[in-house]
Amino acid sequence: MTTYAQQPNWRAIQNFLPADLQLTDEEAPQETWWQWQQHRVHLDCYRIASARLKVILLHGLGTNGRQLSVIVGAPLARAGFETIAVDMPEYGLTEVGPGKPVTYDDWVQAGSDLVDLEAKQDDRPIVLYGFSAGGLETFHIAAKNRKVKGIIGMGFFDPRLQAVRDQAAFNLLMSRLGSPLAQWTARTPFGGFRLPAAALIKMRELVNDKAALKVLLADKTSAGKWITMAFMASYMRYVPAVEPDDFDVCPILLTQPAQDHWTPLRLSEPFLRRVSHVPIRIVMLENAGHFPIEQPGLSQMIDAIREFCGEIAERHAPSRPLQAY
Repeated sequence: MTTYAQQPNWRAIQNFLPADLQLTDEEAPQETWWQWQQHRVHLDCYRIASARLKVILLHGLGTNGRQLSVIVGAPLARAGFETIAVDMPEYGLTEVGPGKPVTYDDWVQAGSDLVDLEAKQDDRPIVLYGFSAGGLETFHIAAKNRKVKGIIGMGFFDPRLQAVRDQAAFNLLMSRLGSPLAQWTARTPFGGFRLPAAALIKMRELVNDKAALKVLLADKTSAGKWITMAFMASYMRYVPAVEPDDFDVCPILLTQPAQDHWTPLRLSEPFLRRVSHVPIRIVMLENAGHFPIEQPGLSQMIDAIREFCGEIAERHAPSRPLQAY
């Protein structure tokens, strides 16, 4: 299987969305690949030469780029924004090359390099959107790269905090013993040892609809992934280039599902309280779970992101004509 056109999983999950937000084959994004280091990275693209702004979409540990194209990418493209959904190495349809196990540090570097690549094409502003763990990844990339004009997250929870690990882990035992074990294992030849993500983190709270959860867990390119100890260790200990206290790169939008039983608002608050140099906007999504398939939360999320991106596009209008792809 090499393309999402051939994959049934994302089609199954979009059946749980409102009919007007489901993708038809004619509306599906363009699938391209980007050679990054030894990996062949899959990108879902809605290229719009006339768009005033680009949004790069980053998944978390239970989703992939196509799932984000469905709930965020396509709606933003309909509103005139260019979007690029990334399958980070180990997820989606990205082909992982030989070598050391993929780490979270690789994800941040890949995101930063993709921002650089897109910035070379033209001077349209770039915004990052991150789902779940991808939320903090937007911060890590922006802090490292300093070229993005806005970041949007479905949570900004820092796994370095014990309270976050306790809430996000499969259970308290996995939080208290699993984290040190992952750190130790990552320093040994067994860093590539894998366990199901659902055995490590609270994947059972990924979506509130149990039928939808069953579909997501069956997808081996997203929620059904097996994760290496090296990746989990690097994710839990990652130190950003700039801590939130000193972050001054761009404004932040948190779109927080109100019925998120995995990573509720209280997990993001300690991180966001440390940010004082840029504006922060929090939008609560009514009735929505962690993966927000419920209304009105899903539409509220799309509207909030569209408004945020529109403001940034106005503030950072390109200084030279846009080029066609």
